[in-house]
Amino acid sequence: MPFITTELPGLLVFEPKVFEDSRGYFFESYNENIFQQQGIQCHFVQDNQSSSSYGVIRGLHYQLNPHAQTKLVRVLAGRILDVAVDARNGSPTYGRYFSIELSSDNKKQLLVPKGFAHGFSVLSERAEVLYKCDGFYNKESEGGFRFDDPALNIDWQIPANNAIISDKDKILPFLEAVKTNFEYQD
Repeated sequence: MPFITTELPGLLVFEPKVFEDSRGYFFESYNENIFQQQGIQCHFVQDNQSSSSYGVIRGLHYQLNPHAQTKLVRVLAGRILDVAVDARNGSPTYGRYFSIELSSDNKKQLLVPKGFAHGFSVLSERAEVLYKCDGFYNKESEGGFRFDDPALNIDWQIPANNAIISDKDKILPFLEAVKTNFEYQD
């Protein structure tokens, strides 16, 4: 199967089979049957796309239940460091993060389940990111915590003087002050 498990339960890396020849390449970036064979029951309802320049750090964001979202993240152009933090109460990996480089070259994708905060940093001059969501955006349920939380100690691979952070993300609380309604299901 094209899925790689991570040390955080439920968080998966998807590596689609890529067919290359002299004309270029072809791959299925998403096939519901393949995901269902892995036991992933997602019905994606919204695609989000962003374009960002080098040094941009977006996150760490989530939507609370009942509007929580599973996301399938991939890069159309450029390179990012994609980060997911386990925010599920009762999880054996609560507060731990996983990071992976996603790029238009490696074509890897990260499946970020409900209960995780998500963010990324842009490592290339420019990056276009696309992520599928299994729930619609709901402003009232959005939340997040600081990208630079010392308890998380995430290396975003961006020097501090080059980091570009939104005003909204700069004022998010640290993880220890956040109360989510996500519950870990074994």
